[in-house]
Amino acid sequence: MEGIFNLSWQTFEQALIILLLLSPVWLPAGLIYAFWTLWNTYLKLREIGKTDFILLEIKLPKEIDKSPAAMELVLSAFYQGDPSANFIDKYWDGKFQPWASLELVSLGGEVHFFIWTPKKNKNVLESRIYAQYSNVEIHEVPDYTQFLEFDHSKIKMWGTEYDFVKPDPYPINTYIDYGLDKNPKEFYKIDPLVSLIEYLGSVAPGDQVWHQILVRKHEKRRGRRGIFKKSDWKEEAKEVVKKLKTDWAPEEEGFSDFKLTESQRNTIKAIERSISKNAYEVGIRSIYFSTPENFDSSNIGGLLGSFLQINSQDLNALKPARTTKVKYPWQDYKGKRVDFKKKRMFEAYKARGYFYPPYTNKWLILNSEELATIYHFPGDVAQTPTFGRIGSKKTEPPTNLPVK
Repeated sequence: MEGIFNLSWQTFEQALIILLLLSPVWLPAGLIYAFWTLWNTYLKLREIGKTDFILLEIKLPKEIDKSPAAMELVLSAFYQGDPSANFIDKYWDGKFQPWASLELVSLGGEVHFFIWTPKKNKNVLESRIYAQYSNVEIHEVPDYTQFLEFDHSKIKMWGTEYDFVKPDPYPINTYIDYGLDKNPKEFYKIDPLVSLIEYLGSVAPGDQVWHQILVRKHEKRRGRRGIFKKSDWKEEAKEVVKKLKTDWAPEEEGFSDFKLTESQRNTIKAIERSISKNAYEVGIRSIYFSTPENFDSSNIGGLLGSFLQINSQDLNALKPARTTKVKYPWQDYKGKRVDFKKKRMFEAYKARGYFYPPYTNKWLILNSEELATIYHFPGDVAQTPTFGRIGSKKTEPPTNLPVK
């Protein structure tokens, strides 16, 4: 045993000496990389701080006869980048890729649809919404998050962010899987979003549930698959399909579609259909608030259960991650860790932070079809009494909106 210890110590000493001898090489490189990272973070935060953001509330009529495919066209307003952006724009001027937040909120049981966006995108977004949903009303409103303070003595909260069960290329169940692309009559509709709306409408007076979907255009970027390799969602999907075909029908036997089961064929078709549409980087976050004496833990299960309709055993599913709890009491016996997690998630939600420091998290990748499934304007199939709707509009949308 002593010989093994001495050998290990000698190996460690040799490695340390080599590391010190090479320090003139790796130390400057490490310092340059650290400075470069901090400098770019500073530039982007500076530019974000200069950007004006607004919150729009969309008031819906009872009569909405459009399928979620209409929302895909609305979401294209967020699939815009600056084609003229160059190296200097990004790494000297701090130009950042804009993002938006799609929000479904219950304030004491009253259900609201909000969209938080850079102010400069307001006209484009409104024109896209009115083009698809001519009878809605859009109002710029105060930020509801500013009316709630993080005070342990007055509120109790539970929050979570979400990850996928499987890799991103595996899609979730979408509105097409439920036949909503065929515009069935309201009586026959099975809308996967209705469960979430019904849950939000059941929240007790005085309680609140905030649910946000942060979204920006997907681009090849480093960070998800290592520092030196840029992540590309479509290439990842092709690799997944290739692996599935190899596992299910080995090449030495000659691949044939007839060797696959119906479930296997549907999985491959779903992935291939998924990558034919625009992709978005997405962060999803939910928070439940109540008073300490009225906090109902069953609301947590109700919130998570609202997503069962989009989950698929063969494809993909959402799962809670980075919650405001710890698994075992001894991991935080004084409660300081939980308090920190709650405060950080509360502040991240209010800042709509997900893609940039100080609230950077691992994002998901959803295509336009998946995104429109988890955020769209439902018709009369959503019968929640506290889901306030407006009467049918008789006027046309504003004529001075820009057409894109």
